[in-house]
Amino acid sequence: MSVSDAKKESWLSLFQLEVARAIAAQLVIAVQYIHSQGFVHGDLHRGNLLFLPSREFTELSTEAIYKEYGEPEFEPVNRLDGQKLPPAGVPEYGVVPIWPGEASENITLPESRILLSDFGEAFSPAQEDKFESHTPLLIRPPEARFEPTKPLTFSSDIWSLACTIRDIIAQKTLFEGIMTDEDDMTCQQIGLLGPLPTEWQEKHGESIHQSKYLNRSLEDRFKNTVQQARIEARMPSFKSDEQYALLSMLHSMLCFQPEHRPSAQQVLESEWMVKWALPECEKIRNSQ
Repeated sequence: MSVSDAKKESWLSLFQLEVARAIAAQLVIAVQYIHSQGFVHGDLHRGNLLFLPSREFTELSTEAIYKEYGEPEFEPVNRLDGQKLPPAGVPEYGVVPIWPGEASENITLPESRILLSDFGEAFSPAQEDKFESHTPLLIRPPEARFEPTKPLTFSSDIWSLACTIRDIIAQKTLFEGIMTDEDDMTCQQIGLLGPLPTEWQEKHGESIHQSKYLNRSLEDRFKNTVQQARIEARMPSFKSDEQYALLSMLHSMLCFQPEHRPSAQQVLESEWMVKWALPECEKIRNSQ
């Protein structure tokens, strides 16, 4: 089960505060380690954050799994060309997966251990130049559009990391739109962060209309989709000092110019990580 799956399974789409902190901390630790080894992940989003199964689940016998989740369900493999037999190397049937997941608000701190997955877009900037980002458009770094001739760097992960952390702690994503395009996405970014850098504006002229989206600061969105959502769900909300530290960290990461964003190590050393997120992560380690 992924972090995205857990939120989709819930009507609230919220994690308990300590769980959200722990997930964010583990993600930053993972990204910092990947960067320290010279690699960019290239596809950070909550769908690639997988909850690790509990020890109790991994120790279940086959019989116990069948009793809890039912007997395996088999589905035949059908060819689109109408032929009866699958081609060589393709099984004759598939097995419908079980759903051992849980709604986001019901996940406990000991259950919130995660694994960062999917390194299909990972690359080493020292060994290759990569110019195209395949990260989902809603959290794709803006330089992928406005600086297409410059290679992507570690900073591209930092933008997506900020969006993903915000998604973890909030009820809704920072930027919205199932069928959005690049212009819509840029308008939303401008509405959040203000005008584009001058050199980017000069390149794209009048193709982007800032007025399409209302200006809503990170603080305003935090109030509506984090604090108010938690209050309505009767869940604890962020205290003012933690909110200030968290928003300060996100502001630094959500900078248009990639060269002005902090490194993953600096994010790991930020006030919010040190005072609030990392201590929850440490509790998980101590409980094992």
